[in-house]
Amino acid sequence: MAITVGQEAPDFEIPLAGAKEKFKLSDYRGKQPVVLLFFPLAWTGVCTEEVCMVRDGLDKYSGLSAKVVGISVDSPFALDKFKAEQKLNFDLASDFNRDVCTAYGAKYDELIGLKGVAKRSAFVISKDGKVLYAQVNDNAKELPDFRKVLEAVKTA
Repeated sequence: MAITVGQEAPDFEIPLAGAKEKFKLSDYRGKQPVVLLFFPLAWTGVCTEEVCMVRDGLDKYSGLSAKVVGISVDSPFALDKFKAEQKLNFDLASDFNRDVCTAYGAKYDELIGLKGVAKRSAFVISKDGKVLYAQVNDNAKELPDFRKVLEAVKTA
């Protein structure tokens, strides 16, 4: 079931790239808005394009005190390598067990023969833990509407 605007964002804790630290959504409650960007798989063309777009435009979000986190079902070790190769300036987190993409209604049953891959999705979570923006794309090649994501962050 998809997460909807106005609803309380499900809390979660998953390993960051490299697996030395974890990302826990509730750690940001009362502090800053959070942008969650789910993407199917590291090193694929559209996913690489997306994370590089975010990297190159991160100042728009950080200027609004927003925390941006990319989430995929890749292992934290694969994400560590991907983050380094793409010179990403924001965190990537591993939903290897698929609990988070399931909770957010952002999981394909099957994509290109792979089961349980995260759907390309964007969620903006306010400081008080409410969902301000939710976009879950069934088409894996469709990027999030970053203009709308940014507008939601501005209201957070």
